[in-house]
Amino acid sequence: MNMNWTAVVTGFVMTLVLGFISGLVYVGSEASVVLLYWGGIGLLGGLTAGYIVGGRVSTGAVHGAVATVFGSLVLLAIATFTTLLFGGLVASFSVLVLGILMLAFYAIPGAVGGALGSWAKHRRAAPEQVGART
Repeated sequence: MNMNWTAVVTGFVMTLVLGFISGLVYVGSEASVVLLYWGGIGLLGGLTAGYIVGGRVSTGAVHGAVATVFGSLVLLAIATFTTLLFGGLVASFSVLVLGILMLAFYAIPGAVGGALGSWAKHRRAAPEQVGART
């Protein structure tokens, strides 16, 4: 399978922007709200990548998962670095380990969103007329 890097980068940017905004908006909220918002970020980032790539549902799922994992990886690096600066080495290591474990969970909503995005693009395309008489 060939990777459409434009779709991956666009989904990555969407995940990055939504993750940054959620970090500013949901500081100190309940864990359930943050968890639902985390799933929404992955879903929307994957949906963007899947819609841009189109094609089969499996292709959209792969592109959505890759886009959200890349976005989550960059946010994890930023969170680890800022925790190192302001929280110390032990807190930074804890954030890094927990973040690496969570990367697999970031791929799930991204893959679902990517599959939905490619399915939606395929459904929206005009059907090809075959055997029409004039």
